[in-house]
Amino acid sequence: MRKKPADGATPGRHRPQFDPTVPSAWCGWVLGRALVVLLVLGVLKIPHMMDVTSDVKVIYQGWAEVLRSGTFPMDDVTWQYPPLAALVMLAPLAVPASYFVGFVVLIGLCDALGLWLLLRLRRSGTERTDGTSRNRAGVWLWVVVPPLLGPTLYARFDLVVTVVAMAALVALVRRPKLAGVLTAVGAMLKVWPVLLLIGAGRGRRWRKVVTSCALSAALVGFLFLVSTHGAFSFLGFQEGRGIEVESLGALPFLFASVFLHWQGTVAMNYGSLEVLGPHVATMSGVMVASSVIAFALLALWRLRVRNWTPATAADAGLTAVLLFVVTSRVISPQYLLWLVGLAAVCLTLRGSVMRPVAWLVAVAVPVTTVEFPFMFGQLTGRTELGLVIIGTRNLLLLAAAVLAFVRLWRATVSSASPELPQVPDAVERERDAEEVSA
Repeated sequence: MRKKPADGATPGRHRPQFDPTVPSAWCGWVLGRALVVLLVLGVLKIPHMMDVTSDVKVIYQGWAEVLRSGTFPMDDVTWQYPPLAALVMLAPLAVPASYFVGFVVLIGLCDALGLWLLLRLRRSGTERTDGTSRNRAGVWLWVVVPPLLGPTLYARFDLVVTVVAMAALVALVRRPKLAGVLTAVGAMLKVWPVLLLIGAGRGRRWRKVVTSCALSAALVGFLFLVSTHGAFSFLGFQEGRGIEVESLGALPFLFASVFLHWQGTVAMNYGSLEVLGPHVATMSGVMVASSVIAFALLALWRLRVRNWTPATAADAGLTAVLLFVVTSRVISPQYLLWLVGLAAVCLTLRGSVMRPVAWLVAVAVPVTTVEFPFMFGQLTGRTELGLVIIGTRNLLLLAAAVLAFVRLWRATVSSASPELPQVPDAVERERDAEEVSA
């Protein structure tokens, strides 16, 4: 005789156990984000902290007023974003409050969605055998580290893009077509999420992700082309950008100006403070060449990869974005949020080799906050203290990028990695069948 289930449980259905990480993570998230909101709204003031809200109150709101007419800010060189970013700028207008309050609400909702995604991914490890596990490190990374960016966290729209990229990585575990759509959405918001395609599986899985991404991006682009004016004007503005003062390429000039009397300056150019003067154009070419080399290394890795685990897509995505950031001519403080989001997904997946990389990124976040918004004047004034701070942050990112690529290569190319769960072709076919049935 079959034993009657206790407490009225449904036969054959697993009862989920209470997970104390969920309420504690949400409590920590609320406390940390409440502090950020108080800083952003000006209720809590910290001495020597710059006001970082002008981008939203002046620039974003100004763009929104132009965009609501169906025209992109074609004469504004500071508009350097793909067309879907227009919806983020317009969304706060729908909130029955000031534009700034509406923007903070929008960012807060996306932030909460990021934590929900990580908690869901973590919980799935108890119910599936696709490589996820009950790893709480990624959840707590997202709870603790982003608030260390201070008010910058809620005074830029990069959190929206980051959460879309996180969702794309989560979808890559079991839903390649959805992952392609989300990657396209992220790319049409701020380009960089397209880098996630480097780790989007092999064979049919790769084709599904790339095809759905390309079709989705083409559809979004077409809709903006036929319904608005100047949707792709940002492409011309990007070409004229130089070496931003916070990038790795600016470090030699900043140190040369202090110790070798380099005859250059730091001035506003194309919406950001850049180094201007002798040899800057040469360094700009070097940075572009270094990006090409980095992408060539990623392409070589993809051709040589032998061991593909469920965490490989996230590991490769974080590595690609890190290489992009350190070779870019621009490194803004909010770029650290991209890395934290991707690192959080990596830490939530069993078999990820990015744990030490994630901690390097985590350390770089508070160093970035010291530089901006607290000591940005020290940097632009080219003082020794400012150079030490930005040099430390950039070297941390460079170390993280190199370590990420080395660990990714060793785990997937150089060694058999028998301790990591592999994804054989039979499992891929089973996933494809599940996707069709779903």
